[in-house]
Amino acid sequence: MAKKKVTGHELVFVPLGGVGEIGRNMGLYGFGPADERKWLVVDCGVSFGGPETPGIELIMPDPTFLEEEAENVVGLVLTHAHEDHYGAVLDLWPGFDKPVFATPFAAAMLRAKRISNAIDEDVDVEIFTPGVPFHLGPFHIEAIAVSHSIPESCALLIDTPAGRVLHTGDWKIDISPVGTPQTDIERLRAIGNEGRPLALVCDSTNAMKGGVSPSETEVAIHLERLIATAKHRVAVTIFASNLGRMISIARAAAKADRQVVATGRAVHRVAGIARELGLMEGVPDFLDQDAYGYLPREKVVLICTGSQGEARAAMARIAAGEHPVIDLSPGDMAIFSSWAIPGNEKAVIDIQNQLIDRGVEVVTAREEMVHVSGHPRRNELAQLYEWTKPSLLVPVHGEPMHLEAHVKFGREHGIKTAYSVRNGDMVRLFPEPAHFPGEVPTGVLYLDGNILCTPEESRVRDRRRLAFGGLVVVSLAVNGKGQIVSGPVIELDGLPEVEDDDYALADVVRSAAQGTIKSFPEKRRADTGRFAEAIRRAVRSEVNAVWGRKPIVKVIIHKV
Repeated sequence: MAKKKVTGHELVFVPLGGVGEIGRNMGLYGFGPADERKWLVVDCGVSFGGPETPGIELIMPDPTFLEEEAENVVGLVLTHAHEDHYGAVLDLWPGFDKPVFATPFAAAMLRAKRISNAIDEDVDVEIFTPGVPFHLGPFHIEAIAVSHSIPESCALLIDTPAGRVLHTGDWKIDISPVGTPQTDIERLRAIGNEGRPLALVCDSTNAMKGGVSPSETEVAIHLERLIATAKHRVAVTIFASNLGRMISIARAAAKADRQVVATGRAVHRVAGIARELGLMEGVPDFLDQDAYGYLPREKVVLICTGSQGEARAAMARIAAGEHPVIDLSPGDMAIFSSWAIPGNEKAVIDIQNQLIDRGVEVVTAREEMVHVSGHPRRNELAQLYEWTKPSLLVPVHGEPMHLEAHVKFGREHGIKTAYSVRNGDMVRLFPEPAHFPGEVPTGVLYLDGNILCTPEESRVRDRRRLAFGGLVVVSLAVNGKGQIVSGPVIELDGLPEVEDDDYALADVVRSAAQGTIKSFPEKRRADTGRFAEAIRRAVRSEVNAVWGRKPIVKVIIHKV
């Protein structure tokens, strides 16, 4: 029986993050008249800082628009527990005082994250089960199990009187997954057979790749062979959240009569949660790193963190010979069962080179199938279209090239209405589809140490300038008559100091400062702002002339 439509009500989609980029996913679904919509939030994730954001580890979507609509927000639903989908919950969501809906695994990961990071703020978590519908305000929601590289990943069928939408989350079609259920193909087919219009908001990560994403079972086969034929120790670094990969390694180790040693907090956390939830039945307990030194070389398999080149993670410390317990010797094998996230490539390669220099055999996904993506390729996208029969396509979870490729691919497969959107755009899904670019203000927040701030507040731009040009400080004291009573004192930080240089930069700074001081009339020195700016400009110009770079120059004038 068709649902009765409510006149004047619309179903709209607004991404605040994760569209036009990889990471920090946050999508909003609004239902109701334009001036009084209720808002459902799907996912609340982070991305990671890189060289362009020195000192910043986590970047989050700016929820300002959502804060302005706080009284109309009905809740947050998490599709799964990857950082780019749930990593910002404890930082952004407590202020809304609305429930978070999650699977048991995602709820446990959230709880463990809070305890591990000693976070005071907490959120109210409600557990949902795939296949069992629940309501949030005017939204009727059904989670649908999908295969991905973490347990209990879900697509969301969101139904309203205006229309319905399938939000895929991260997914793939894997007929033989490890440690996770198969994608619920029968339910997806049933959605398409119900005969009601459907909007599809869909993962675009692999929209440029043909064929089908290989199965996790294929990785298990290759890992089993590598571990069985290895002569000495085998160390495998993985995404800690990839429980299926962890299980495959453990099974391969058992077949090779080896024991598994785990190191890294994240690996222990995920394994502990999985055991509590009954997701690792039949898998022997892992040994702690203290057992590593007592095992014969040919009897150990190490699972460790550090697949992304993180400096403090286990694999980086092992490669540098700085781990307090674990070492790898010539002839041992290190398997990187992962791909480097864009921006992490150099750090990963540096660690691999360190291992090679130590005589360790390094195996990556370039040589062996030791990693597969958790996202659908084109044949899987086409299969989903065939099953669900969407009338509207909105690609998400991708950079612009992925989104554009997905739009084109969808149109080629008979979806007449497909929009290429970006963060802050609004898409009216029903009743009449329309695209409104830049409708909602959006941006990012940085987690700078313990401080959550805007990019401007973080002063990251100044940090980049410091890294490029260093810092010069000129300090002097001036009395009421404009006379210099002390200084100038010069301090240089981050500028080159070359021995036997006939014209050192410290001398350049001192000469430029003293020249400006002498030429600046005493009676005008009472205006310390102008006096300091004149010195600053002169110093910066002279250093640039000699060095070819412009440092940050700070001039401090003390009035005595």
